[in-house]
Amino acid sequence: MQRTVHFFFQILIAGLALAFVLVWFKPDLLPSGQVEVVSTSSPATSYADAVNRTAPSVVSIYTRTMVSEPLVNPNERVTLHNMLMRDYRVLRPRDGLGSGVIVSPNGVILTTAHVINGVDNIFVALFDGRVAEAQVIGTDPGTDLAVLKVDLDDLPAAVFNTAAQHRPGDVVLAIGNAFGLNHTVTQGIISAIGRGDLNISAYEDYIQTDAAINSGNSGGALVNPEGEVIGINSASLSQNVGAQGISFAISSRIATEVLEQILEYGEVRRGWMGANLSDLPLIDLEGDGPVEGVQISQIYRNGPAWIAGLRPGDILLSANGQPVGNARELTLRVADLPAGEELEFIAIRNGQRFTTSVRLIQLPPLQS
Repeated sequence: MQRTVHFFFQILIAGLALAFVLVWFKPDLLPSGQVEVVSTSSPATSYADAVNRTAPSVVSIYTRTMVSEPLVNPNERVTLHNMLMRDYRVLRPRDGLGSGVIVSPNGVILTTAHVINGVDNIFVALFDGRVAEAQVIGTDPGTDLAVLKVDLDDLPAAVFNTAAQHRPGDVVLAIGNAFGLNHTVTQGIISAIGRGDLNISAYEDYIQTDAAINSGNSGGALVNPEGEVIGINSASLSQNVGAQGISFAISSRIATEVLEQILEYGEVRRGWMGANLSDLPLIDLEGDGPVEGVQISQIYRNGPAWIAGLRPGDILLSANGQPVGNARELTLRVADLPAGEELEFIAIRNGQRFTTSVRLIQLPPLQS
């Protein structure tokens, strides 16, 4: 009996050994779906290379403005001295913080407009410790961007990625002068793209991120794990309303377009149709199902849309054959076109469709 059992185990072991050899050299002999490939790669444990690539291109911005203030604080206790001095005023300095990104070796810097609007002096602190006074080349209130210049050469310019398709969940780094702590790095993910209707600027197409953006971070770099700038940090929702981890960056595509126009023209030139637009819910206007479009909420008399015959209340269905999804999308499409371009609209008024062409003009200057 023992010899029989021993013989059986010998055959079993030999068979398993043969099967192992066959599978080792011929893995396709296994049934489909049974081969499990285990990856040995692991998520990145350090983004030091990305930081080292971009941090030298990020500058700290310090501003100073002289403001007129009462000599005596009106909330102080009423005394004879305060009563005598209450009409006197004094000039006092008000300091501000921000960040910027070097975009060319000859000292051109991109930042946000609200960092430098209305200030008297702008100073830029570089990664290597040097400090230089900056001059404003131009600003764009429509996107809250500004271009500065320092009189220095051979500066480390950042690499901008304008072609990548960003996705919610992508890892990002924010580098900036948070609370005056220069070159502070925070990390998070993209939580949404194409954000608008935030009332931050006129033309909104923001990257939303949960990377910490604090006072002084505005104008700094939003960076991908390769060390490429994908956005300029602009704003965050206030913690006064209980918001945490909701910040916004201007995409590098928009930032570079604004930069190029300011460097060429001293301003940003946009197409304008002379109408304000509002979103429209899905509605049934023709009895054959919902219609999606954008409504004209306000129109400027004798502007391009008025001349083309459009009026308040008209619903725009398509522009140059492309469906109109929402007001922000159409506003950005119009702004991207040059003056003189024509847009053919299919519109609805009182249930009747009609077609008209609008010849765009240059957008009048926006106020900061």
